[in-house]
Amino acid sequence: MVKVGVLGANGRVGKLVIDDLKNTNDISLSCVYVRKALNFSIDPSVLVTTNIKSLLLACDIVIDFSLPDACESLLEASLKIPKPLVIGTTGLNTHQLNLLKQASERMPILYATNMSLGVALLNKLVYQASSALADFDIEIVEMHHKHKKDAPSGTALTLGKSAAAGRNLDLDKVRISGRDGNIGERSSDEIAVMAIRGGDIVGRHTVGFYNDGEFIELNHTATSRNTFSKGAIRAASWLANKKNGLYSISDCLEL
Repeated sequence: MVKVGVLGANGRVGKLVIDDLKNTNDISLSCVYVRKALNFSIDPSVLVTTNIKSLLLACDIVIDFSLPDACESLLEASLKIPKPLVIGTTGLNTHQLNLLKQASERMPILYATNMSLGVALLNKLVYQASSALADFDIEIVEMHHKHKKDAPSGTALTLGKSAAAGRNLDLDKVRISGRDGNIGERSSDEIAVMAIRGGDIVGRHTVGFYNDGEFIELNHTATSRNTFSKGAIRAASWLANKKNGLYSISDCLEL
């Protein structure tokens, strides 16, 4: 039985991971980390701790849906107590991403800005379409609930990277995330990544390829956050016995 520790237990997806683990075989919840206190009841056999070291010692693998600074603390602690990590936290800065790569040299880490099967396939399709439709303009629009803190979403940025890779471009050099005023004509290489926030939208991502006389749009809509929690649990089962290294959700799904 693989024992799972959850970081970000009070969050929307963290709670769902805990609930979904109740209905899984060969993998179970052993501990959760909280900064102050857990805001819901939990099985008394599960360790609730405010110490990341205690979390790592009490589990075989960690699933992280927290905030960037908490994820950073997890990565730093795991360098001393290596454990497989499934990280779904978005909005990581350059230092945190570099720390993630460093940690993956000592333990297996699966990092994904979106844990769904549909988005993993969408990234592959975006790469293929970007390469095949070389003269088409690329625009990406993402929609999320009003409580989401980072923008554009990690998923939208990953889709942007897939689109850029299809044309041998560096997304950081061609991405724009807003237009206002007399900005002139659109450049041929730019990839727009726009964010919309409102209500309780779980997540919708549209990647459009636009040309004179025609366009094609690839869409993914998440209707339940369980898509992400169940995907993370599947990833944890897959990652538990893997060699050290940095993996993606596409590796897990063999896409």
